[in-house]
Amino acid sequence: MKALVTGANGYIGSHVVKALIDAKNDVIAVDFKHDNIDDRAQKLDIDIFSEQENYFEYFGQPDVLIHLACKDVPVHNSMYHIESIPKNFKFIKNLIDNGLKQVVTVGSMHDIGYFEGAVNENTEPHPMTFYGVSKDTLRRLVEIYTKDNDVVYQHLRFFYTYGDDEKSSGSIFSKILQMAKDGQKTFPFTDGKNQFDYIEIHELAKQITAVAMQKEVTGIINCCSGKPVAIKNQVEFFIKEHNLDIKPDFGKYPSRVYDSPCIYGDNTKITQIMEKSVNL
Repeated sequence: MKALVTGANGYIGSHVVKALIDAKNDVIAVDFKHDNIDDRAQKLDIDIFSEQENYFEYFGQPDVLIHLACKDVPVHNSMYHIESIPKNFKFIKNLIDNGLKQVVTVGSMHDIGYFEGAVNENTEPHPMTFYGVSKDTLRRLVEIYTKDNDVVYQHLRFFYTYGDDEKSSGSIFSKILQMAKDGQKTFPFTDGKNQFDYIEIHELAKQITAVAMQKEVTGIINCCSGKPVAIKNQVEFFIKEHNLDIKPDFGKYPSRVYDSPCIYGDNTKITQIMEKSVNL
């Protein structure tokens, strides 16, 4: 299989590229920087919004697009997220119009907005940030267009990720590492009672790869652990696991208004995919 991965140099993208290649796939890795991309990939730094006449031919007729490219991810209300919706759709449409037969896009729990309990593919989204709106809107557009063009479409919903945290951008775990490195002994935090779904980055990359390597399970797919864990417990586990000399000062900050007391993914579909996977 030949996979086109956008945002390939990012925290998630770089791990996905490696997982795809380890599973014996060819990868065209697209990003402006290449320092985190596996050297076994074909690396390109084209601007995917430059409106090439035929992206499908330009990228060597890939079998699947895994579209991870997204700027300003930690800034949930950046206007970039709204402005990029038509650009992302035109890029994907160009590939489909010229022959692409499988598209994988990604979103997150922020697509859903405030919700309590297990999120499944039928959970109605009510995004409360520009980031969530952009991901859910792009999903709806691509969902309609792929149905009219006989294209396999899979939209992956992420939750919270940890592991290889020095390469992560803006996560609480990367911030804790930096604060410990700077010599801080404590840091202010929320009460830590909110429960979220956490998945280790290498496992997430394997899940994304497994989805892309099959066409039977489609639609919205939660890439997740399927288990809610209190952020207090996850933070304390992280500090202990890394033997850090720093402690959270719980209760100093309020939770964000769009953070649910407990939200996690229904992992039924991804479990089905992983059980059938023989290459990962």
